[in-house]
Amino acid sequence: MDQQAQILIVDDVSRNIQVLASLLEDEGFKIRFSTSGIQALQSVVKQHPSLILLDINMPGMDGFEVCRRLKADETTCHIPIIFLTANIDEDKIAEGFEVGAVDYVTKPFRAKELISRVNTHLRLQQALKDSDAA
Repeated sequence: MDQQAQILIVDDVSRNIQVLASLLEDEGFKIRFSTSGIQALQSVVKQHPSLILLDINMPGMDGFEVCRRLKADETTCHIPIIFLTANIDEDKIAEGFEVGAVDYVTKPFRAKELISRVNTHLRLQQALKDSDAA
């Protein structure tokens, strides 16, 4: 697995970012973060991350809208998005997949499970790139 993959964490709670960044950096990932939906969109335009961990409940623009905008843009639609949120409502989970997320993880998350899901989606993304190049 490409352990130099860059992950963008989008969450309006700085403690959540700190916990995630520490966990993912320990696994060898490069980390960027944004504390709002608007900031996330601006960050992705500057440099495409390998994967995005996206909270849903944020002031201003929620995670669903961020995901919709990224998936509607042909230059960013390929970036895997995993919703990482405390929202466990069944309709919200379904909406997360409908707007284009590849996975949905609820907080509090289990570290080993989250790392496994991140690695799985990065491998899938790499396999898609490899098949497109062939």
